Amino acid sequence: MNAIDTNVLAYLFDPNEPVKQRRANEFVLGLLSEPEECVLLWQVGVELVACLRKYQMKGFLSAEDVKIRFQEMVNSFRLQLPTASLFELSFTLHERHSLSHWDSLLLAACRDAGVTRLYSEDLQHGGVYDGVVVENPFLS
Repeated sequence: MNAIDTNVLAYLFDPNEPVKQRRANEFVLGLLSEPEECVLLWQVGVELVACLRKYQMKGFLSAEDVKIRFQEMVNSFRLQLPTASLFELSFTLHERHSLSHWDSLLLAACRDAGVTRLYSEDLQHGGVYDGVVVENPFLS
């Protein structure tokens, strides 16, 4: 199972990054056509709404656009809720891999959900974190 980090999804809506916006659109459309499931992790959903609201404040999106775009993501990818075990996993990943608080939570959410591949621009491309492989879709 796969998951996408907020940074990849944010480019879908970022007019200041036209090259990455185009690549993100192509990438997400490709994921939607693949048989392997890709989930929207709860943390990514929360971060994406915050990002969309920042774009609203900058005048890139309307309040209605924020709702519509977020709903499109929820309709496209199954929303995966965390369990309480995520926190213990996060502590372990933080210590074992010297990760930031947010990165350890994201990778713990992946482990908690059974995700084996995370598409992210922020973590090391090709890095493996307790069974979760990170791929940067902008390098392909």
